[in-house]
Amino acid sequence: MVDYKLLHALAAVIEQAGFERAAQQLHISQSAVSQRLRLLEARLGQAVLIRSTPPQPTALGQQLLNHWQQVRLLEAQLTRQVPSLQDGAFNNLRLAINADSLATWWPKAMASFSQRHELLLDHVVADQAVGLERMRSGEVAACICEHAQPVAGARSVYLGQMVYRAVCSPAFAQRYLPASQVSGQLVASELQAAPAIVFGPDDRLQHRFLLEQGLRAEFAQHVCPASEGYVELVAAGLGYGLIPQIQIEPALASGRLLDVVTGWHLSIPLYWHHWRQGGALLDALAKHVQHVAQHYLAA
Repeated sequence: MVDYKLLHALAAVIEQAGFERAAQQLHISQSAVSQRLRLLEARLGQAVLIRSTPPQPTALGQQLLNHWQQVRLLEAQLTRQVPSLQDGAFNNLRLAINADSLATWWPKAMASFSQRHELLLDHVVADQAVGLERMRSGEVAACICEHAQPVAGARSVYLGQMVYRAVCSPAFAQRYLPASQVSGQLVASELQAAPAIVFGPDDRLQHRFLLEQGLRAEFAQHVCPASEGYVELVAAGLGYGLIPQIQIEPALASGRLLDVVTGWHLSIPLYWHHWRQGGALLDALAKHVQHVAQHYLAA
């Protein structure tokens, strides 16, 4: 039989990216965390953790983490069905969400559901292109990403399209795209030389944008790993960027932001992924998210 106290220690080390913070979460000493992991590995006869910075699960460790996520969800379901098991504590769910969803439609989707199910959400911010890796590693129970194919043991649900616009401030356009502004047609050499703003190393939207304009995906760039700060940097004229349309509609209407290429947009499909054996809570959450997303994402 699996000792879930030992699996809890493994999950805490991965989720908290280290032994010290895992010990704080579990309210035990750091040496006790290490002892539990050594005991788990001794019982299994192989390693479950790569002791790097931050620690990473082995292939077996990933399987155990996936199992632990599903056990936690099934226990939460059982607790709701058997009142005598309830201890007044909230349920916890760890999710990987892309920053643009988190800054726009996601809070509206989760407010009522979280309150109704007494659910605490632990958000892991991950780009829509790589969120599925967090599920594959067993770190999260669900995620939003742009890939339709689920990992083994999970299912996916189509949510809709996040529409991005390539935009800049009027001052930026005057400084870096003057000929384009005068002619009303994009001057490729101007755009190639203009600085962009990217969210982080996994953000490839600007690369797609430039390639669609027939340009090289090489450019000067600022890096801003915060969605709201990203919008403000673009509005301040530091660079152009690709921003969800639903996030900047007022700025576009007022002229605070301008399209870099008139009429151009990029639609990124979003899918909700969750473990198939996650119980009724995850099934209900999937239906809720799909329903709410229809009001905010393009079909």
